[in-house]
Amino acid sequence: MSDSASYLAFVASVPRLRAAAGALLRDNEGRVLVVHPVYKDEWDIPGGMVEAGESPASALLRELQEELGITPPVGQLACVDWVPPTPPWDAGLMFVFNAGVLTDSQIAALRLQPEELDEYVFAPPADLDKLLPPGLARRMNAAILAADAGQTAYLEDGLICLLP
Repeated sequence: MSDSASYLAFVASVPRLRAAAGALLRDNEGRVLVVHPVYKDEWDIPGGMVEAGESPASALLRELQEELGITPPVGQLACVDWVPPTPPWDAGLMFVFNAGVLTDSQIAALRLQPEELDEYVFAPPADLDKLLPPGLARRMNAAILAADAGQTAYLEDGLICLLP
């Protein structure tokens, strides 16, 4: 087998990771925007899956426009979270961007895409553990801490990892 064929075979064997991008969006009281998708029982954060060839930031902007009808400035990456495989899902990388504070007029302009979302609320950070699935609640709490400190956190399954 030629070097080129070996290389292509190696590339084909490399595992793929799913990726998603979400937004940390808050109101002027510091509450966090969470949304309720029509296709599952749990609350979620605005955002969605990264499509083939798309960057996480581009995916987030696309999803915010599609799901909520808004295009807020997306700021610094608050965290990236490696999540372990949970069948039927493979392992993945989940990006949360600090998308800032929505004004009252921006909140009034929110338009839910009815095929995707049926409700939204601004939840106090202390309530995220009650509303969101455990891993996502850990991720969002870490994202809030990192964003408020002007930093980016690396997480594994929602837990901050301090590398040696």
